[in-house]
Amino acid sequence: MNPLGRIAVIGGGSWATALAKLLMNNCDRIVWYIHRQDRIDDFIKYRHNPVYLSDVTFDTARIDFYSDINEALTNADTLVVAVPSPYFKFHADKITVDISGKNVVSAVKGIVPDGNMIVTEYFKKVFGCKDENMMVIGGPCHAEEVALERLSYLTIGCHDPEKSRHFADLLSGKKLKTILSDDVAGIEYGAVLKNVYAIAAGVISGMKAGDNFMAMMVCNAIREMRSFVDAIAPIKRDICRSAYLGDLLVTAYSRFSRNHNFGSMIGKGYGVKAAQMEMEMVAEGYYGTNCMHQINSETVNVDMPILDCVYSILYEGVTPKRAFKKIEGSFT
Repeated sequence: MNPLGRIAVIGGGSWATALAKLLMNNCDRIVWYIHRQDRIDDFIKYRHNPVYLSDVTFDTARIDFYSDINEALTNADTLVVAVPSPYFKFHADKITVDISGKNVVSAVKGIVPDGNMIVTEYFKKVFGCKDENMMVIGGPCHAEEVALERLSYLTIGCHDPEKSRHFADLLSGKKLKTILSDDVAGIEYGAVLKNVYAIAAGVISGMKAGDNFMAMMVCNAIREMRSFVDAIAPIKRDICRSAYLGDLLVTAYSRFSRNHNFGSMIGKGYGVKAAQMEMEMVAEGYYGTNCMHQINSETVNVDMPILDCVYSILYEGVTPKRAFKKIEGSFT
């Protein structure tokens, strides 16, 4: 018997779809909330997500679909939240049922807008969820490579090692390996920052600034990430572990990285709004840049020249060439 009870996937995008596929390899049934009923109808009809990762087929007879988030949450014990961070509040604001005793797994690779909170903190503060029931999924892992059944790795962060092991078992398989960690906040903040640095990598690529400069930026980015997470969540951690450095590398360099692709368009001369309109999916680093810049300016106050550089490009209209020229002397 699954000690985590019935599992619900919250979200209908590519990451939610990839996680649902992994879970169904080890669960008899899952609950799945997708807020648009027409997409659920098409999903059941064609046995795949009609919009994302459409090559991945499902046994829909083993899925209980809901377009009402409260019905989905009521019928589940563990909630795997996998919606893009800009839309998180759209779904969370609809929750009216008591979820304080449920397990919550954040697969949101971003920060809650407006409140500038990581997702696990939001669930604890707003819904009264317990710290020991909170988990977070870290990379390095792209949904597209999970769908292609390429060997992938996930880090499961939780303060309860037994609970994280049980959830890791639900995801594990021949092509998916899991790593356990107790650094919930560090993994979440790292996941937000790696999107920011992936935009920087994309801008450098789009400008054709060269591999040497790219390597220096990434090298300095991981040190910048360490300074921030060590200040905001001070525990002993190895920043070179896969949840931090590994996730940064795959997001900075992969062709599947929407944040890299977004940055690349800006580096090629697209305006920010034009690049956003061109993207088929959300580049979460755009929103994460603003949130992390505010958090650092108002709370943490560590030196983060790359974050400041990306912020100046996205929100202050500074040209990429000028923005990177300003910080290139700080790289070591």
